[in-house]
Amino acid sequence: MIRHLVSRISSELPGIPAGIALQLPQGQRLGAVDAPVKLSFSSWSSIARLKAGQIGALAEDYVEGKLQLEGAMRDVMRVVTKLLPGNPVQSDTGWWSGWLQRAKSMAAHSLAKDAAQVQFHYDVSDAFYALWLDPRRVYSCAYYRDAAMTLAQAQEAKLDHICRKLMLRPGDRFLDIGAGWGGLLLWAAEHYGVDATGITLSKNQHAHVQQLISEKGLGQRVRMELRDYRDLPEDLAFDKISSVGMVEHVGQVNMDAYFSKIMRLLTPGGLMLNHGITAGGLENRQLGAGMGDFIEKYIFPGGELLHVSAVLGHLARSGLEMVDTENLRPHYARTLWDWSDALEATLDPARLVLLKDGGPERAEKTLRAYRLYLAGSAMSFEQGWIALHQVLATKPSSLVHDTRILGAQSLYPFSRDYMYGTAVSAGITRPSQNFSRPESTPP
Repeated sequence: MIRHLVSRISSELPGIPAGIALQLPQGQRLGAVDAPVKLSFSSWSSIARLKAGQIGALAEDYVEGKLQLEGAMRDVMRVVTKLLPGNPVQSDTGWWSGWLQRAKSMAAHSLAKDAAQVQFHYDVSDAFYALWLDPRRVYSCAYYRDAAMTLAQAQEAKLDHICRKLMLRPGDRFLDIGAGWGGLLLWAAEHYGVDATGITLSKNQHAHVQQLISEKGLGQRVRMELRDYRDLPEDLAFDKISSVGMVEHVGQVNMDAYFSKIMRLLTPGGLMLNHGITAGGLENRQLGAGMGDFIEKYIFPGGELLHVSAVLGHLARSGLEMVDTENLRPHYARTLWDWSDALEATLDPARLVLLKDGGPERAEKTLRAYRLYLAGSAMSFEQGWIALHQVLATKPSSLVHDTRILGAQSLYPFSRDYMYGTAVSAGITRPSQNFSRPESTPP
C-alpha cells in the first residue's frame, strides 16, 4: 500500500524541480541525492499542501515542526518560485472580496489592537533584531547608492536620502511617525539640527530611544513618545513629517484618516515623506498561495498592503499634493537578503537570545518564522510581487510664496536637483544646505 501511495504521489506532484529532494513520512526519498534543498515530511497532509502549491501552509508546517527543511535560504527561495502554481499577486477582486477586506480592516485597527499588533512584532527581542540589523537598527529598506555599499552604509544613505528629500534645516520642527529604534530621528537631529519628535507603539523601541537621547545629550530638542498617531495633539504644527515603514500597519479603512491627520499636523507649505511597502497588484491586500496568511499569523498581524496608486488616491483625498514618487523595490530585495544572510550566520546566538524571552519551543518557532519571512520577502521584492515606494508630498498653501517658481505654494522647488548633490562625505552625498526659507505672507 505504501509503495502504491509513493508511486501515486510521485506521479501527481507537479514535477519535482531540479535542486530539491523530498523525504516522505515512511522514509522514501524523491529527487536528486545531491539536491541543495531537502524537505522531510512527517505528515501526509504537508505533502498534499505541496501538491496544491500552498506555500504559506507549508511554511506554517515548518514553523510548527511538522516539516524539516535543509538548505541555504537563497536556494530554498529559488525552489519556491518553481513550486508556486501561479502569480501570487492575482486575487479575487469581486464585490464580496472587497467587502470582506474592508470588514477585516475595520476589525483589525482599533487603538488597542494596533498597539498589540505592533508590540507582537517589534517587541520580540531587541537583542534578536540587533543580530541581523545594522548598528543603528534601521528596520526598513536601505538605499544602495553604490553596489559596493555595506548594509550599514546603505542604511545611512537611506536616512540621508529622506532628510534631503524633506529639505531638513536647523530649527525645523520634525515629526517621525513610527520612529522604530530612532535611526532617522537621531540622524536628522545630529546631522541636520532639527527639533525632532518621534512616536512608536513599541515599548522596547521607546525605552531604547529614550536611552540613546540621554546618552547623546539631545534631550533639549529630541523626544520619543509612546503614542498612537491618532492621539497626536494638533495645536503644534510640524514643518516636516516622515512616515517610514508605518503605512503598512494603518489599514485600508484608516488610510484617509491617516493622511488627513498628517495634513492637519503640517505647517502650510510643509513637506511629508511616506516610505512604505506597496502591493504588486491593484486589488490584493496580501500575497496569495497562503503566503500573506503566514505573515499575518507569525510576523505582522493586521498588516495590509495597497498598490501605490491606491496610496496616492488616499493621500490626494486628504488635500496633500504628491510632488515626487520613487520606487526602491530592488533596494529592498538587497536589504532583505543582507538581513537574511546575517541571521543565517548567527542562528545559534539567535536561539540563545530568543530563549531568554521564552521556552525552547517558542524560540525555535520564532527563529524558523523569521528565517522564512526575511528570505521569502527578499524573493517577493525580486519578483515584483511587492514594492517599496517613497512618496514626497506637500501641504499646498497660497500663504507660501516662493520666488524661485511661480505657484509653488510649498517649500518644494519642483525640481529633483536638490536631492542629488555632488559634495561627498564618508560615502554619503549631502545637500549643500543653502536653501532659503520661502516667505510666508498673507495673500
